[in-house]
Amino acid sequence: MDDKAKPTDAAKRSDAAKRVRKHRDKMKAMGLKPVTLWVPDVHSPEFKAEIKRQCLLLKDDPHEQEILAELEHWFDPEGWK
Repeated sequence: MDDKAKPTDAAKRSDAAKRVRKHRDKMKAMGLKPVTLWVPDVHSPEFKAEIKRQCLLLKDDPHEQEILAELEHWFDPEGWK
């Protein structure tokens, strides 16, 4: 077998780690810092059930149309794709 075989998994990880470190250093130099943000799993059955529950609570609420109209008034689609 050739001595110039494919890089090992460890070498691949090392290259990836170097790229990540370079990117993080660049972002830090720009005055940014990494944060971890946890959000709900929108595909989970529990999340879907809770959304449905909340929507049913709002259904036919006397203020629903008033609130929707106000949201529409403030909505600015400029720049959204």
